[in-house]
Amino acid sequence: MTGKKGIYAVSAVALLAIGAVFGVLSWQVIRAGSGEASEEISAPTLDIEAGPTFSQAQAEAFATENAELRMQIEVMVTESANENATAIVTEESMGDVENQTDSGKNLLYRISQEGSEVRFNIDETLSGSRITVVGVTDQVAGDIIIDFDNPSSSRLGVIRINVRTLRTDQDFRNIALRSDILESARDEYEFAEFHPVSINSLPDTVAIGDDLVFQITGDLVVHGVTQAATFETNITLVAEDRIEGYATATILYSDFNISIPSVPRVADVSDEVILEIDFVATIVTDTE
Repeated sequence: MTGKKGIYAVSAVALLAIGAVFGVLSWQVIRAGSGEASEEISAPTLDIEAGPTFSQAQAEAFATENAELRMQIEVMVTESANENATAIVTEESMGDVENQTDSGKNLLYRISQEGSEVRFNIDETLSGSRITVVGVTDQVAGDIIIDFDNPSSSRLGVIRINVRTLRTDQDFRNIALRSDILESARDEYEFAEFHPVSINSLPDTVAIGDDLVFQITGDLVVHGVTQAATFETNITLVAEDRIEGYATATILYSDFNISIPSVPRVADVSDEVILEIDFVATIVTDTE
């Protein structure tokens, strides 16, 4: 009888342990939700008519250049003996001064989910083997304005990503991402955003067919935390109505108050995360 009681006791403990594990997993699944987006992805739109935002130094330089041009026009008017010629010079030249802020050929593009993809890459040791975990979603949105006459005045809007929809090659890992790591099942953490601050190394001229290589620095918001980030970016001007691009940045997940729980078979998870965006953006017409 004693032996049987011992077996029963061990069995009871095992059942309780299994039940506890099952309960924890069930609760985690409930917290993780379905992984479906709460709304259609979108981002703040850019106003092509608004023009670029000038820094104080740029504004002062522009005002000086305007004043010098006006002085030159006044000298031309004073020295001209032909009143008709004077009138023409005054009208045309003053018009040029007034229109200096016009961007010329400004085109607005919007990122399309078709052909676009956001990825994170992070290294870990799984069952003794070093692997790279990749999470993927096509839920990314944002606007781009390219000024073909003055590329340095080109603009990038807020880039918005639905991190709740990220998927890896394992359902268990996807559940952990949404419930414990990114906590993206929570409404306040569903989206990550990149707010551009500056674009560096743009060329002086651009044309259809060109490949542009430059850096975008801004504020990256993930898991409710904001940190500075710089994306190395490449854009190809495929056609007037389509651009394609790739951007990448390296961040530390610990900087965003993100922690990865310890689980069996997983070890040595790198703190470095490589972010990548492959995107296709198509031109926005007046009717859109």
